[in-house]
Amino acid sequence: MPTDHPAPADTPRTPPAPASRARVPADPPAAAAPRGYRAVFAVAEFRAVFAAHLLSLLGVVVSELALTVLVYDLTGSPLLSALTFALGLLPYLIGGTLFAGVADRYPARRVLVVCDLVCAACVAVMLVPATPVAGLLALRCLVAAVAPVFTGTRMAALTDILGEGDLYVLGRSLLRIVSQSAMLIGFGAGGMLLTVLSPRGAITVTVVTFLCSAALLRFGTRDRPARSGGGQAGGTLLRESLSGARLILGDRRVRALMLLFWVPAMFVVAPEALAAPYADAIVASPAALGLLLCAMAVGHIGAELFVGSALSPRNRSRIVLPVAAAGLLPLLVYVVRPGLPLAVAALALAGAGAAYVIGLDQWFVDAVPQELRGRAMTLLTAGLMTLQGLGMALAGLAAEFFPVHQVVAGSGIIGTVCTLLLVAEVRRTAPGRMSDTEERDGADRHVTSG
Repeated sequence: MPTDHPAPADTPRTPPAPASRARVPADPPAAAAPRGYRAVFAVAEFRAVFAAHLLSLLGVVVSELALTVLVYDLTGSPLLSALTFALGLLPYLIGGTLFAGVADRYPARRVLVVCDLVCAACVAVMLVPATPVAGLLALRCLVAAVAPVFTGTRMAALTDILGEGDLYVLGRSLLRIVSQSAMLIGFGAGGMLLTVLSPRGAITVTVVTFLCSAALLRFGTRDRPARSGGGQAGGTLLRESLSGARLILGDRRVRALMLLFWVPAMFVVAPEALAAPYADAIVASPAALGLLLCAMAVGHIGAELFVGSALSPRNRSRIVLPVAAAGLLPLLVYVVRPGLPLAVAALALAGAGAAYVIGLDQWFVDAVPQELRGRAMTLLTAGLMTLQGLGMALAGLAAEFFPVHQVVAGSGIIGTVCTLLLVAEVRRTAPGRMSDTEERDGADRHVTSG
């Protein structure tokens, strides 16, 4: 077996074989180390995180559908039924801002397991027949408030599990792909479950998935120390969360990158939010409505798999700004009020435009200091979900006054202009382009975050 250590000086060396002697065949080369997504799955801890994410996400999607049906059965109110979906987005900003400090204050594994157990307990209370509708909605809010803390902590923990380089980027990509796929699979699975189970019976599935997720994270990941000593320093959680948000948003580079995650996502949701009225406007069938709702997710999954597996880290970085700038342009097709085939193609292209976030993930983790990483990831998640909810609401409001196709096209135009401004800001704040004063200010902010 070859060794990296040279032979000792007094070790006799074997003389070379005579030329006439047959050569001994060389050992076959060792199997190449796995690359790309395979390399990510080769990490045992990531496999546990991946399985936990898949289980809990499918459970959440099924419970959202079942809870909506349950509230409607109990009240007969379409407003309250729709409100159960809205409450899945609204508390993100509160939970992500006020409780973000948890992600850095306590060990990541403990935070993740406790979040899963809290969610399991909330969903278990929903199963009690005596729980009033107001209680169901309050429990829905609590689960939604916990979600950004869980997601942000898991995102930060991935840098410990996979490092801060390409494996982290591909790991984040896989979790995003699962999230997109779960929306397609989960609602279908939830619909089938509701044909054989009562709404509360379907919600029971969520309790099981949360408990399984907690077990996978508890026994499948290592226990690592907290990122900051805030928990032992006597500072309050609220103050720590808010001060972290100020430090993160006060850094020009980090703020620009965070907005580049948020702003395109805020505008790209318009066609999904208005899919039902648009299908009605073009006299499309219910099956066509399903295509309109699925097209963007399919485009996103396909593009992300291609970029993650076919492009090198350098090329992924190169496409971030061009793809972000052009990602909303396919929505301009709605100016001509397209039929179903053209609309589906445009939505698939718009979904594919989201693949720029693979390279953006690497820029973001490089820009955020380690002691703020959990809070930064939590705030990123909270802002993303909140602005997507706001984008849906604004698109619906605009559709009250303008035709749906004009609203979608307008979202593409306004979103592209806003994204171009952000692209310019990201270029200006690129490492090496900021002034010495700005770099010193950023360094000072990082020092005070400890």
